[in-house]
Amino acid sequence: MINFGAFSFIFLLILLIPTTVSGDCTCDAESAGKTNKSEALKYKLASIATILFAGSVGVSIPLLGRRIPTLRPEHDIFFLIKAFAAGVILATGFIHILPDAFESLTSPCLDEKPWRIFPFTGLIAMASAIGTLMVDSLATGFYTRLHFKRSKQFMITPADEEHAGHIHVHTHATHGHAHGSAAHPEEAEELNMAELIRFRVISQVLEIGIVAHSVIIGISLGASQDTDTIKPLLAALSFHQFFEGLGLGGCISQAKFKTTSAAIMATFFSLTTPVGIAIGIGISSVYNENSPTALIVQGVFDAASAGILIYMALVDLLAADFMNPRLQTNFKIQLGANISLLLGAACMSVLAKWA
Repeated sequence: MINFGAFSFIFLLILLIPTTVSGDCTCDAESAGKTNKSEALKYKLASIATILFAGSVGVSIPLLGRRIPTLRPEHDIFFLIKAFAAGVILATGFIHILPDAFESLTSPCLDEKPWRIFPFTGLIAMASAIGTLMVDSLATGFYTRLHFKRSKQFMITPADEEHAGHIHVHTHATHGHAHGSAAHPEEAEELNMAELIRFRVISQVLEIGIVAHSVIIGISLGASQDTDTIKPLLAALSFHQFFEGLGLGGCISQAKFKTTSAAIMATFFSLTTPVGIAIGIGISSVYNENSPTALIVQGVFDAASAGILIYMALVDLLAADFMNPRLQTNFKIQLGANISLLLGAACMSVLAKWA
């Protein structure tokens, strides 16, 4: 399957770097806080290492399920971990990204028309959520049709063609035998493959939403010269990347990608924020976060990311698990999943005080 995250990352870099370099800014960069450049650089370099480590560990834990049975998707603990991570992702969209998008797109540094006479942030977030639904549905349908079209081509080989008529008559003559020994296993296999395709699409679409926000927040941290801003961001982003990686890793684990593909997706996720920080450090001397182009680009991508993450957290992560018959029939797991969800959302919401 196509790794949509890689293409979105390249697209972001092409679009974002030229527009974040201020050329026609109307508002000066804020000078509040401590702006010791050498000290700020130390924190930035530390943040690259810390966030890279946190993201790598978070996304790797669910993938270790192949060697650690307790972490496999079929175990009860997996529901609790995934619910906590989904709560973190949901709070990230609602509490962290969406308010930032509103702040950027309603900034006094932008022209009143059209930016402050219409709620573009809500429009973009809504369009992003609807677009995610469409991509989700179309991609799942495309890969499902592609798979079953291929499987049907190999169902009857040329050597078996002369026996096809006999098999057809036999199945009609013995309905009980045909449905008991052949039809049910095939139907079960088709359902399992459809579910697998669904998990693969979910994991890649989720990675797009995470990457879009991770690059932007990384550039913002790397370009900042204010140590009072960098310190809380370092702690908040480390926590954020760890649990966001946990949620993404759970989806990758359920999708049962080959080891190489899973490793590429995990590495790609782990590197996005550190690479964004490195880019921010490189353009920090010419970057003005209050220039109109920087505000518009950041606001648009934040709003789009919020729409994607909110949709994915509610529909693909929480609804899918919370309506799972296994969870519905076990009150202890159901209660644990609800508590884990609330804890994840609460922990990420509290961090909004500092970042």
